[in-house]
Amino acid sequence: MNPSESFYALLAQVKTYLPEPNYEILKKAYAFSLKSHETQQRAGGEPYIVHPLAVTKILCDLHMDAPTLAAGLLHDVVEDTGVTEEQMEKEFGKEITHLVLGVTKIETLESRTPELHFKDIFKSNPEITKQAENWRKMLIATAQDIRVIILKLADRKHNMETLEFLDESKRKRISEETLTLYAPLAQRIGMYELKVALEDLSFKYLEPKIFADIDKKISVIKVRREEFLQNALQKIEDILKAQEIPFRISARPKNIYSIYRKMRLRDKPFDEIQDHAGIRIITDTVEHCYALLGIIHTHFKPLDESFTDFISIPKSNLYQSLHTTIHIFDNEIIEIQIRTEDMHRVAEFGVAAHWRYKLGGKGVKPPSAEDPIDERLDWIKQVLDWQSETKHPQEFLEGLKVELEFNQVFVFTPNGKVIKLPAGSTPVDFAFALHTDLGRQCVGAKVNDKMVRLDYALKSGDRCEIQTRKGQEPHKDWLEFVKTPRAKSRIRKFLKEKG
Repeated sequence: MNPSESFYALLAQVKTYLPEPNYEILKKAYAFSLKSHETQQRAGGEPYIVHPLAVTKILCDLHMDAPTLAAGLLHDVVEDTGVTEEQMEKEFGKEITHLVLGVTKIETLESRTPELHFKDIFKSNPEITKQAENWRKMLIATAQDIRVIILKLADRKHNMETLEFLDESKRKRISEETLTLYAPLAQRIGMYELKVALEDLSFKYLEPKIFADIDKKISVIKVRREEFLQNALQKIEDILKAQEIPFRISARPKNIYSIYRKMRLRDKPFDEIQDHAGIRIITDTVEHCYALLGIIHTHFKPLDESFTDFISIPKSNLYQSLHTTIHIFDNEIIEIQIRTEDMHRVAEFGVAAHWRYKLGGKGVKPPSAEDPIDERLDWIKQVLDWQSETKHPQEFLEGLKVELEFNQVFVFTPNGKVIKLPAGSTPVDFAFALHTDLGRQCVGAKVNDKMVRLDYALKSGDRCEIQTRKGQEPHKDWLEFVKTPRAKSRIRKFLKEKG
């Protein structure tokens, strides 16, 4: 398909969810981009316009708004051609120009990082701190307009899909950056499909032998796993059909990188990782989610401590679902997720789902004043808050890695308020999360009505009460065990002021 055919196929898809007045700006953006890039080629030898079209297709699949789609078509024009910011604004206005420049600035800030072995990504490696300033500015751009990072994620995904045309050192560098920055960012803003795609694409180039080995093993057991999944689906569906609760059910394979992580975390070979796939059950109401869970647990034995309720306590990116793992067919186990249609849309598309709200698509309600979408950006605002007190790039990067780490615990205040913290957080982290003065004056803590040490690792469901004393000051040794960037920055600031 030539570029023009690709564009009109794209436009036909856009017409399924955007009103007619938006089409002309997209036609204009395509023509402008085509002319601007007419003498350029991609590393693989294809016309450069193929890349903006591919990026815009990814954005279109997310049902993004017209300015974002236009910016997708134009996102490399200012950086790679002679077009100026003034020309761009004259032709396309401030909003589209703002998005294009946001991505352009991110591109130009990206710096070369030293060559690292892939396994070092799981460790704290001081060499990566050379990227700290880039990460800092990228978060600022994201906080200003979330569409900038959605556009950048789409751009990165297509670049990763065509990475084979670059030399090995560039492939490694770009893949490391993608795995340590872009994939976690995608997860943080709830864009699951982009996150898993970026993970697997990165893993493919960082550890090609391990990737190929797992991929081959998945292929070997594919027929058996498909048969198992179909039998599991049929068995569960037959049970649920008798309950007169509306639902739809489907299976989803786990991505290669997530299987690899499980192998590392559990220290087990591939053959001992059972849950290579999972089942999703989607229904119409929250009440029916819990009803379906009860039916599942009545007919199948759940795996010990496998149930998690992300409906009553959503993840920080507003992800909601019920998770459980059950025994089925003798010794086989399978993970089940239960959620509503709205929860599923948010789980799959994250902040991009917000733009579907804005567009008022079929069957989608427009946003209300109570729309909690801004909560997805709270962690970015918190990072920008504590990073202003953090001058050392190593400290900033370590804190950012904690913020991007998505394993969390949910801890209750004595009044029942839920505080979300990174896994491994302590009562001191909890105190600083509530209020700086509470953290500074902390002398002790009760967890579930029992006194605990200040370096106690909090667990989900814990009820924590902080004890304070006027005049109490933070101790230097607190820095040895606190987990959150907020607590560390506040403690360091106090110690510095004290001299």
